[in-house]
Amino acid sequence: MYPRVSVVLGSFNRRDFLKLTLGTVRKELAGLDAEIVVVDGGSTDGSLQWLLRQKDVLTIVQHNHGVWNGAPVSRRSWGYFMNLGFRTASGEYVCMLSDDCLLVPGAIRNGLRAAERSIAAGTKVGGVAFYWRNWPEQNDYWVGLTLLGRMFVNHGLYRKCALDEVGFADEKTYAFYHADGDLGLKMWGAGYACIDSPDSYVEHYSHAAIQVRKSNLLRQKEDWDNYISKWQHISGTEDVLAGQGWVTRAYEDPENTAKQFLTVKGVAIDVIRDRALSALKGISCRIKRC
Repeated sequence: MYPRVSVVLGSFNRRDFLKLTLGTVRKELAGLDAEIVVVDGGSTDGSLQWLLRQKDVLTIVQHNHGVWNGAPVSRRSWGYFMNLGFRTASGEYVCMLSDDCLLVPGAIRNGLRAAERSIAAGTKVGGVAFYWRNWPEQNDYWVGLTLLGRMFVNHGLYRKCALDEVGFADEKTYAFYHADGDLGLKMWGAGYACIDSPDSYVEHYSHAAIQVRKSNLLRQKEDWDNYISKWQHISGTEDVLAGQGWVTRAYEDPENTAKQFLTVKGVAIDVIRDRALSALKGISCRIKRC
C-alpha cells in the first residue's frame, strides 16, 4: 500500500530551522497516509545526528560540501540533489519544501483537494503551487509565473506520475536556480497543467544560513542564461519572458505560523535590526524629499 503523499525536502546546516519545518509537516500529515523524505547535503551542524533519531523520516545523505581524501567534494546540482528524494518518494503526490519553510495549517490537505477538484473537472494536473512569502519582508503571498507565463511550483505538490513521465528535474543545465521553473515547463510540455491552491500557504525565512545562500547566488546568472537559451530553443519563441511575473494573494494566518521562526537563535535580533534599517531608510527618503 503506497502513501497518498510524500513530503520531500532538501536540507543543509539548518538544524534549528529543519526541526521547525518538520514540526509543521508532522502536524499537517496527522491522520494522512504519508511519508517524509529528507535529502541532506552532508550537514556538519548536528542535523544528521538529529535526523537519524527521527524514526518517521527517511534520510538520504548526499555529501555536497567539504573535503574528501584531500580534495574538495564535487558539488552536485539542485536537480540531482532533489531527484534523490523525488525518485525515492512512493506517494501519489509529492510535496516539495525547503528546510527554511513552515507549512501554514491546511496547506497540504487543501492542495490535495484543489488537485482532485481540477482532475475531476477534466484537467490533467501535474503540479499544485502553494502561495508563499518571504517573512518578515513581505505581507502578501504569491506564486510564480515563469517563462511563457506558465505557473510553476516553488513550494507545493507534484503528482508522482507527472514527475515520472517528464524524467524528473533537469540535473545538468542548472547548478541551483531555475530548475523548478524548468520542471514546470517540462510538465506543461507534456500536457500537464500547474494550478494554484488558493488555500495553501507557506512561510519562508530567506535569511537562514545566509552564507550558503550567497554561494548559490554566485551561480544565478549562468543558470538564468541557460534557462532562457534552453526554452527559446524548445519553444521556438524568442520572447520567452512574456507573461512572467507573480500572482499575489492577501491572507491573515490566524495561527501566526511565522512567529515560530522567532524561536531560532538570532532571528529575533535580525528581524529587529532589519525593521530598524527599513525605518531609517524611510526617514532618509522623507528628509531628501523635503
